[in-house]
Amino acid sequence: MFVAPDPGLLRLRTSLRAVVGVGLAVGTAELCGLSLPASIIGGLAALLALFVVGDPTVRRQAVTTILLPAVGLPVLALATALHGSPELRDAAFLAVVFGGVYARRFGPRGHALGVFAFMMFFAAQFLQPAPGRLPELCAAVLMALGASSAMRFGVWCIERRTPPPAAPAPLGGRGLARPTTRQAFQCTLACALALAIGQGLSDERWYWAVGTAWWIFVNTASRGETLIRGFRRVVGTVAGIAAGLVVAVPLHGVPGPTAALVAVCVFGIFYTAAPSYSWMMFFVTVMAGLLYGLLGVLHPGLLALRFEETVVGALAAALSVAAVLPITTHAATDAWIQRALLCVRQCTAEAARRLAGDEASDPVQRVAELELLLGRVRTSLAPLVHPLNPLKARKARARRVLELLDDCAREMRGLAEVAADPDASHDARLTAACLRVAAAVEALVAPAEHRTALTSVPAAEPHPHHPGVERALAHLHGLETALAGLAAPLRSNPRAPLASP
Repeated sequence: MFVAPDPGLLRLRTSLRAVVGVGLAVGTAELCGLSLPASIIGGLAALLALFVVGDPTVRRQAVTTILLPAVGLPVLALATALHGSPELRDAAFLAVVFGGVYARRFGPRGHALGVFAFMMFFAAQFLQPAPGRLPELCAAVLMALGASSAMRFGVWCIERRTPPPAAPAPLGGRGLARPTTRQAFQCTLACALALAIGQGLSDERWYWAVGTAWWIFVNTASRGETLIRGFRRVVGTVAGIAAGLVVAVPLHGVPGPTAALVAVCVFGIFYTAAPSYSWMMFFVTVMAGLLYGLLGVLHPGLLALRFEETVVGALAAALSVAAVLPITTHAATDAWIQRALLCVRQCTAEAARRLAGDEASDPVQRVAELELLLGRVRTSLAPLVHPLNPLKARKARARRVLELLDDCAREMRGLAEVAADPDASHDARLTAACLRVAAAVEALVAPAEHRTALTSVPAAEPHPHHPGVERALAHLHGLETALAGLAAPLRSNPRAPLASP
């Protein structure tokens, strides 16, 4: 896990910045004399702002961060006001759940605002503040967002030096055909079930079940993804509870060591979030135990209840995603694969134009987009390649698709490097090879009756002896081979055994 690839040490730098940003937010609250609950909600607000705001540009990130209190503080006020009215509180919580998931259709900003609104309601259940504490809590949230923003956009703006590529837009559709709309109904039902059963287990800590159901639906797009995420959440929570029994319970909330361990957990959450959801949940669970220790309510029975509520939330999510407007793994995977293949065609066209002398064309940006799309394909195929999947034929097909798409990405990276060489050139063989790649993609993503006529790429004066030409041709040939290999796993019966390549 901790040796997973980290190009440019981006995860390391982001994790260290998160520790400093959250620490600055909590330290500001403490210096202002705010209460412990206020410091905790301030730290949570800073963590969320640094974690969930993922717009593609620094400017858009700043706007989204500014909007966080506009949605979060009213929700926090509502949750605090309804604390003494369980029926209204529960109805309001479910409304926030639906709105938070539905907002994901608007891209990274909608996702961030939805998560922040949900977590403000969740935090009110966690801290159970009296209405008179609301001004202090709101002040803590505002100060925390200001402190974390000063770190993110001023002192340590990683994104300004290495701007991340835009995240792939959610899968489209209209009405109930849109995955985010379906997920809004699925997640709301899952949270309703978790709420009802969780309250049967505990009148005070039921919100852990709702939180589990909610987070299982974050960054998933199909039934299989949601089930796998639920399994990983339970595994991470169990491991975190075991660590909490060894670390958090003996500490009894001693401030110094507890604060140091919370900082370690914040680092772990950010550093492991991308490569392993289970590890991220491990650190979240340990951090929650440490915070309970600070509040003076931690004991082994509370950690056991945390496990029970987590299982309830995971089961509620599994039942909901299987029974309510299910989005099959095959449908979601096919959609992401098609988008990746179309991106391959666009990358090839950009590289060809660059080789022909068009300096405005930049295949590097397309390659970065392709990498993100392949990340979504891997996430979508994860249920099929999981060791517990009993369907051997589908598992073999999924692995073969991943291998061939990785081959495509490797060849595209090589082609982009050749195109970036100012001395590289272009000849008629490259034009023909690019057209063959485009035709291969067209054959995979479009039915025969909907295939379009392919236009040629502009050609420059031929320089057949330039080494850039031969390298580009080699990469294009590799692309053709990988795309030809994809025909079998993508076009044949998914339940039939896959012939050896």
